[in-house]
Amino acid sequence: MKIGMNLLLWTGHVTEDHVPVLKAIKAAGFDGVEVPVFDPSDPRHFAKLGAILDDIGLQRTAVALIPDEAHSPISPDAAARQGGVDHLTRVIDCCEAMGSEGLVGPWYQPLGVFSGAGPTAAELERCAEVHRKVAPLARDAGMFCALEPLNRFECYLLNTCEQSSAYLDQLGEDHFGILYDTFHANIEEKDVIAALRTAWQKGHVNHVHISENDRGTPGKGHAQIHESIRELKAVGYDGWLTIEAFGKALPELAAATRVWRDFFPDPEEVYVEGFKYITQCWDN
Repeated sequence: MKIGMNLLLWTGHVTEDHVPVLKAIKAAGFDGVEVPVFDPSDPRHFAKLGAILDDIGLQRTAVALIPDEAHSPISPDAAARQGGVDHLTRVIDCCEAMGSEGLVGPWYQPLGVFSGAGPTAAELERCAEVHRKVAPLARDAGMFCALEPLNRFECYLLNTCEQSSAYLDQLGEDHFGILYDTFHANIEEKDVIAALRTAWQKGHVNHVHISENDRGTPGKGHAQIHESIRELKAVGYDGWLTIEAFGKALPELAAATRVWRDFFPDPEEVYVEGFKYITQCWDN
């Protein structure tokens, strides 16, 4: 397995200014980082960032989302769905320029937008239609794709591993999988480990976020992180275990993730103690 650090703890747009943070993450023992690709307007920026990460010795995955309803894969408006195709195409171009191994995240609907009901068959098929259009681009770029089921307070299309597995069966793209996140599973799954095991047995889990129940330092809350890592090791998982934590450094992101108070004294605790905790869980 490989241990990664999601850079959303610091920023939604990584630049040369973050080199000291990147070097500190590398020094702490991490194999790589997860880079937000929220502004896919300039692939050249991400090519430069990829060169910086190469120099530091950090591998990388990328995380993306759907910015708004004008780019929504589930919209009944064909223009909005095309907007989703165009947005994800630009994201994939940036990921390829950066040399990303995979594209992960909830890039199936805009976050915080609700219909007042659960997902419909029409919404799921519209989403699959958009994903099928961009799937060849990701495959040609050599990237795996991992869709992240989120808790019901952030989205409604995909909340559980079971829902996500059913969607992947409907989608029919073998390089798509589930991003299993210990924070969201802690909220949505009746049995966290059973959900993980079933999704793995279906061949669907291809990325993992290690995230505490309060979004703080892994190991300092009650999410079933140790149990999840133990299960992943037992079944032979050899992919990424990427820490995802959120603070108040980015007001817009803090508001979106409902971060109203400090969950840790500083980011260094998150990545230093988090790395130690993951390795301890894996080794024991």
